[in-house]
Amino acid sequence: MKGYKNHFEKVEKIKSGEISLRQNVNYFLKRIEENSNLNCYNFVFNDCIEQADIIEEKIKNGKAGKLAGMVIAIKDVLALKDKPMTCSSNILKNFISIYTSTAVQKLINEDAIIIGKTNCDEFAMGSSNENSAFGPALNPHDATRVTGGSSGGSAAAVAADLCDVSLGTDTGGSIRQPAAFCGIFGLKPTYGRVSRYGLTAFASSFDTIGPFAKSIEDIALVLEVISGKDEKDSTSQDTPVPEFSKNILTDKKFKIGIPKEYFGEGLDSEIKDAINNQIEKLKSNGHQIIEISLPHTEYAIATYYILTTAEASSNLSRYEGAHYGYRAEQSGDLIDMYTETRTQGFGKEVKRRIMLGTYVLSAGYYDAYYRKAQKVRRLLKNDFTEAFKSVDVILTPTTPTVAFKIGEKSSNPLEMYLSDIYTTSANLAGIPGINIPITKNKNGLPIGMQLMANQFEELKLLQLSKVIESLK
Repeated sequence: MKGYKNHFEKVEKIKSGEISLRQNVNYFLKRIEENSNLNCYNFVFNDCIEQADIIEEKIKNGKAGKLAGMVIAIKDVLALKDKPMTCSSNILKNFISIYTSTAVQKLINEDAIIIGKTNCDEFAMGSSNENSAFGPALNPHDATRVTGGSSGGSAAAVAADLCDVSLGTDTGGSIRQPAAFCGIFGLKPTYGRVSRYGLTAFASSFDTIGPFAKSIEDIALVLEVISGKDEKDSTSQDTPVPEFSKNILTDKKFKIGIPKEYFGEGLDSEIKDAINNQIEKLKSNGHQIIEISLPHTEYAIATYYILTTAEASSNLSRYEGAHYGYRAEQSGDLIDMYTETRTQGFGKEVKRRIMLGTYVLSAGYYDAYYRKAQKVRRLLKNDFTEAFKSVDVILTPTTPTVAFKIGEKSSNPLEMYLSDIYTTSANLAGIPGINIPITKNKNGLPIGMQLMANQFEELKLLQLSKVIESLK
């Protein structure tokens, strides 16, 4: 029933009467029910059907917003007033939001339809969606494999055709990595491009909100809507927002940097071959391929996990059972209540990161770990600043492997953390990155490729992504 490539095509079909928006919403609701085994959604809003008729009338009268009728799922770390928000954690079981996050409100203001809240790793901490209190979301390409994390439910919902577009969050690769594993586009914007107001904080100087979609057109349109300065978020930047959706097509020949550090040991040979094939196609189409070096790349994972766990330790201290969320049955004094609430409410990975973060911030270790990691973060940022003096865009793998089996890395946290080896650098540097689905491996599992650009140059990523899509 879907039968359209992107939102623009869908609106034309609604205008012509070929499809109705109510039918379209019902189609997705039915698909969600039929594919409930994938566990993509924590909550489905069946009442969204009531919005369909109102928005369809707006479309026909020419008074509709940019996203009129786009059916969007949002990650369960984003606030939506009067709807549940659990962050896939038992500590927020039954919590109802009292306000709406800025990014989600912007979608609603442009007549998007919010169909539900998607599954994710608890408090967005994970690379596989196996840390959710709701159980893991399953990969639509092979239900024995992970979706990637932490925005696994958002990626799988788009890949399985359970919504048009979804919003995820990216702290160290949590949009790009699941997009790669699920075979769709996923964009992490520049830090500060999209307001974080209403996003449950994991690591405040890293967290970003961005879209998943099957087309670059839809990615561009949603990014255009959710971007911009917000007085409610002191870190959001007052930078002009280009009309991304109207400027995707270009004849420009790009200077593309290939960092040698991203193609060494640990990269799956099929992924390496697939990306080299894309590089050759770009070269033969007149784009300039330049080998570059990002010399501090080897320190990215260690730096990332020191800084993000430190910020998580601070951010998650508010969940103690006194103000809101889950509270353990009282036994003993206030400290006992705090301890029991957190012991019962938080999952294993969240506890691990809180403990790591508290350790690196503690007296005697602060200088050795936290302060040093902040200095290395600056060196990593300098690497990118230097690289972008000679190239427009940097091209790398998104992940070292395709989607792995559920349970395969659960017993080895370090191996799990290395799943983000190619994505954390963009968050450390605050630059935008996108995953592009390029092909599948011999077992039919998606292979993704990453592009990164300088701060606030998302348009270059969208334009080159469209060029790469046309080369297929």
